[in-house]
Amino acid sequence: MSLPSKRPDWRGWVLPAAFIAMWITATQLHWVNTRLIVPPAGVVTTAITELQKPDFHVGVALSLWRDLAGFAIGALAGVAVGTLIGVSRLADKLIGPTFHTARQISLFAWLPLLSAILGTGDAAKILFIGFSTFYPVVLGTTEGVRGVTQAHAEVARVYGFTPWQTLRRLVWPAAAPQMLGGLRLGLIYAWLATIGAEFLLVNDGHGIGNIVFKGRNAFNVELILFGLLAIGLVGVVFNRLATLAEQRLLHWRAPARR
Repeated sequence: MSLPSKRPDWRGWVLPAAFIAMWITATQLHWVNTRLIVPPAGVVTTAITELQKPDFHVGVALSLWRDLAGFAIGALAGVAVGTLIGVSRLADKLIGPTFHTARQISLFAWLPLLSAILGTGDAAKILFIGFSTFYPVVLGTTEGVRGVTQAHAEVARVYGFTPWQTLRRLVWPAAAPQMLGGLRLGLIYAWLATIGAEFLLVNDGHGIGNIVFKGRNAFNVELILFGLLAIGLVGVVFNRLATLAEQRLLHWRAPARR
């Protein structure tokens, strides 16, 4: 007996479809100033034009490179620091207060300092993205590592695991759900930081975030909206890939009831 195929749930499209219908109606009937609230057709035309330009694809590639480089740096550092705080009370006492104080500072408040030290090039952008990733990964890793029970520690003693084996075979697998949650949140923050860094640390004019900047300078609302849609689409793809990776890595966990 074959299981019935799962039908796609289209309910999530109701609100966007209603918004687009209202947008089209309002612009066609001139209920709004069409210089500010531009018709959707203009945005589509601008999108087609921009997608045909090589600079757009180069900008997307540069943004993805900055995002993934900063995410990798922040994630590796976050897992290391989170594990250290989670397994060592001494490290928690030494590092914890400074970490929790630093994370209260708005991330964008670091940009003037980074730009003063590193300029407005890729180094400053990638480091800022790394900072944005670092905090949620540390919190997720710390929470997961601290959740490892005493019974798990007894298993490590029985099998005579070394500290590295204990981490690799026991602590990290047991803490995987919280760690992956922190990494997923870090990936979202990294993309937001990528766009923010490109918008605020403009130097070469390349990057998907610079589309919005160029549209603002030219008062080109169609270009601004296209940039926002492109940014959102990439973010949705990142989130979907992260969800699929998390489901695959945690396939052993029972699915949550809805």
